[in-house]
Amino acid sequence: MTSLTAWDRVQLARHPARPHTLDYIAELIEDPQELHGDRLFRDDPAIVAVLGRFRGQPILVLGHQKGTTTAENIARNFGMPRPEGYRKAIRVMQLAEKFRLPVLTFVDTPAADPGLESEERGQAWAISACLRTLLRLTVPTIAIVIGEGGSGGALALATCDRLLMLENAIFAVASPEACAAILWRDAGRAPEAATAMRITAPELHRFGIADEVIPEPTPAHLDAPGTIRRVGDAVERRLGELRDLWNRHGTDAARRFRWARFRAIGVWREEGS
Repeated sequence: MTSLTAWDRVQLARHPARPHTLDYIAELIEDPQELHGDRLFRDDPAIVAVLGRFRGQPILVLGHQKGTTTAENIARNFGMPRPEGYRKAIRVMQLAEKFRLPVLTFVDTPAADPGLESEERGQAWAISACLRTLLRLTVPTIAIVIGEGGSGGALALATCDRLLMLENAIFAVASPEACAAILWRDAGRAPEAATAMRITAPELHRFGIADEVIPEPTPAHLDAPGTIRRVGDAVERRLGELRDLWNRHGTDAARRFRWARFRAIGVWREEGS
């Protein structure tokens, strides 16, 4: 699907029938046990947390959850987590560390919830604390962008040892509509902004931000089982790679590799006389 434009991929990443986190959990995770609540305020259905086994190995799974229908999207807040969602993620990541479980995250959100109530309950703090927790974990971590990866709301679950992206997923600091409105005061120029922002999986892989692009047999909403199987195979391969790395180098060195990976993003040098 190399002929697709950046805007084409944005539309595919947002397709309502595209498989969501719970679809991947249903197919890939054995004996899933969902965990609820942040122990401070309430549960946030925009982020799901599950303990289970992936191909025989214990694992903890986190992910943004959108809905397929309007009613489901309203219930899930269109996959935009509130602070309690990120605090739930922090709580279960600490469980993963306690029981030495690898962490797998599915990224699929337009952004964190921007509402006044979320700001009053500490949205920025919750996102930053989630980032810090994920970066400091002493277990292997893998993130997969399965649809939209929007702004800090996505980044909070994406600072992992390995970042994978489905072929038609996107990962960006802001939506193309927001970028067009800021740059040109015209949200209608979103297709132009999408091209300029370099937000597609192949481009981000070339930049070294994504470690792997997982091909979709057809657009994911047309072949969900095939797409999910390919994601499962990629996760199995990458988990094996990370286990070898952690066993060979030890926890402290493995965490330094993770930090170095993110510190290297955006580094540039001028060459000349």
